[in-house]
Amino acid sequence: MPKPRSTCHALCVAAFLLLTLAAPGRAWVLTAEEINRAGMPVASSQRKARPSAAIIKSQTLLARQGISTGEIDGRDGDNYRKAIAQFRRRENLGPGDVIDDPTWRALGGDRDQDIVIAYTVTKADARYVFSKRIPHDYARQARMRRLAYSSASEMFAERFRMSRGLLGALNPRARYRVAGETLLVVSAARFAPPAEASLIEADKKTGMVTAYGSQGEMIASYPATIGSEDTPSPQGEYQVARIVRQPTYHYDPVKNFQQGRNTRRLVLPRGPNNPVGTVWIGLSRPTFGIHGTPEPSRIGKASSHGCVRLTNWDAEDLAGIVKPGILVRFVD
Repeated sequence: MPKPRSTCHALCVAAFLLLTLAAPGRAWVLTAEEINRAGMPVASSQRKARPSAAIIKSQTLLARQGISTGEIDGRDGDNYRKAIAQFRRRENLGPGDVIDDPTWRALGGDRDQDIVIAYTVTKADARYVFSKRIPHDYARQARMRRLAYSSASEMFAERFRMSRGLLGALNPRARYRVAGETLLVVSAARFAPPAEASLIEADKKTGMVTAYGSQGEMIASYPATIGSEDTPSPQGEYQVARIVRQPTYHYDPVKNFQQGRNTRRLVLPRGPNNPVGTVWIGLSRPTFGIHGTPEPSRIGKASSHGCVRLTNWDAEDLAGIVKPGILVRFVD
């Protein structure tokens, strides 16, 4: 994946570009410079609906530490609060789901001011072949050649772990498909390569997937959708059986669930809009696995058909630190 690059010129331009995010009843305006230089978020018992420069920065800093908030959107939501609690637990900063002074220092909040950076659209980006429309019906999806991104904004938002709203607000006049064009994105790539995981824990109560190293240390954490009341995830312990990147999706209404009027088995093609996204981490219990999703904004907010669903980028991150045979434990 092409890496973002930062130049003095681009960042100077970024300082004057307005970031306008919709909030109920009003437009809320920020500059990219305000995001980069934002201070510690103000702790509040009441969660605000409107996005915040400080939360955008905090979400990005958490992602760099391997503690994912799902989409970076600047909003004070459940996934954000759960990520803070996980980071505080890992760093022995006490219980809680707000960022206080010690947590902010541990994140490097005042030190790091490169949250919004410049990315140059490549020729490969410009040549990407999009799927104009992704139908909901699986039978129609099965007739497609590929379940690709449906737009450039979807592609870039997912690549940089952002909500499409935030990407659009940072780039209100972007064409996205012109090679050489400069986009403003958040830089959320992990600081250092993570250690190899020895245990994956899927917590049904908190909706979190946590990876632990050989010494029991937390090395990564992700918000997840774990089963549903109708199709709950399994109980107990299993092993990773296989890891498949860019998987096809095998729909079987007898073994899995009924989708629409589809009563026969179907094979859906590869692509980020495949029902299991870009990665399938199969478990030793047949038909169950940890996987990506075509709808990152719904992670932790909508049910899954028994499996464990992450954003595509989090599933890819997890796939990079696990191997067949490691333990996956489901806890309530």
